[in-house]
Amino acid sequence: MTTLSVTRPPLRIPLPILIVAGCVIAMITFGVRSSSGLFQAPMTADLGWSSTGFSMAFAVQNLIWGIAQPFAGGFADRYGTGRTLAIGGLIYAAGAVMAAYSPGVEMFTLSAGVIMGVGIAATSFGIVMAAFGRAVPPEKRSTVFGVATAASSMGQFVFAPLGQAFISQFGWQMALVYLGAILLLVVPLSITLRGRTESAPGSADLPFMQALAKALGHGSYRLLVIGFFVCGFHLAFITVHFPTFLLQCGLSPAVGSWALALIGLFNVAGSLLAGWLGDRMPKHYLLSAIYFLRAVGTMAFLFLPITEASTYIYAATLGILWLATVPPTAGLVSLFFGPRYMGMLYGVAFLSHQIGSFLGVWLGGVVFDTTGNYDLVWYLGIMIGLGSALVHLPIKEKPAPLFLAPAPVAAE
Repeated sequence: MTTLSVTRPPLRIPLPILIVAGCVIAMITFGVRSSSGLFQAPMTADLGWSSTGFSMAFAVQNLIWGIAQPFAGGFADRYGTGRTLAIGGLIYAAGAVMAAYSPGVEMFTLSAGVIMGVGIAATSFGIVMAAFGRAVPPEKRSTVFGVATAASSMGQFVFAPLGQAFISQFGWQMALVYLGAILLLVVPLSITLRGRTESAPGSADLPFMQALAKALGHGSYRLLVIGFFVCGFHLAFITVHFPTFLLQCGLSPAVGSWALALIGLFNVAGSLLAGWLGDRMPKHYLLSAIYFLRAVGTMAFLFLPITEASTYIYAATLGILWLATVPPTAGLVSLFFGPRYMGMLYGVAFLSHQIGSFLGVWLGGVVFDTTGNYDLVWYLGIMIGLGSALVHLPIKEKPAPLFLAPAPVAAE
């Protein structure tokens, strides 16, 4: 009979300090990544790259982030979140500095795409939430996941204008170097999140691949993974291409940076609200509503005159819904499978998210270079948003029976 151990405390560190440190990490790592769209116009103008070439690097970044996320989560589950975050912070910072000195699109794709993608995976809020998941009781996890997501959004609010200020003051190259230096703060902060989660009584203790196979056999999890694809498509397309879209509409670069900042600011409230609601209502209904409202809000923005005022209203509305999908999605993964496999199985769902991100960024560049506008991608985003609203409705909110430990066999 397999003997299961209880969840091991990560460190004798007060929970508020652990949460604050994790939130700062999430703020820095997501904030730096969310400023990527600000570099498109100056870099393509300075280096003569096409929009497709620039977009491909960040499309690859999103894809590598998604591919690496389950492995980063599995590494954190087995060897500890602190170690994973520290290594990831060094990789992320190195990629940002290398991107600043890339001589061509190929090297930029390697540095900003592959290396930064791996670094983001190992420092993302998915890893932070794995640490939070083992430190708080189940009935409060969705709320705490909302706090971590809100911190990520605050990073977007801070780093969008900060990144634009760096570019305006020092040029795009030194802006990347300074952002890389800020990423090094992740290394000392990761000390507070040391520890790993072990199997709790009543749950099965499964090898990596067996746990993955059983999870993919759970119908509600598959629906969740499919729906998360759409979230990635929306977020990555807007993060990378929205500033350029607004320039095309005759608005200034400052409007683009402040629009991204407003998305981050309003998502602080949106993420906290989603986390709070996720502990009080069916999470799959909450997800369905979020995707539906995204589609409706985007239709209203596109079909009305696009002005500075309407842009800020849309950014604020979108911000409330921006990362609001993460707390209920992470909460459902934790509900299905427990905290033991949280890092890995949330990472698998996030891989779907990042495949959507890859397509959103890449299609944005291709469509813009081909047609001179982003109309087709906007309309596609609306359609799949409505589809995702429907996909979440059949999800059943209950633990996956395949992850429950078998009853002990009495000795003869």
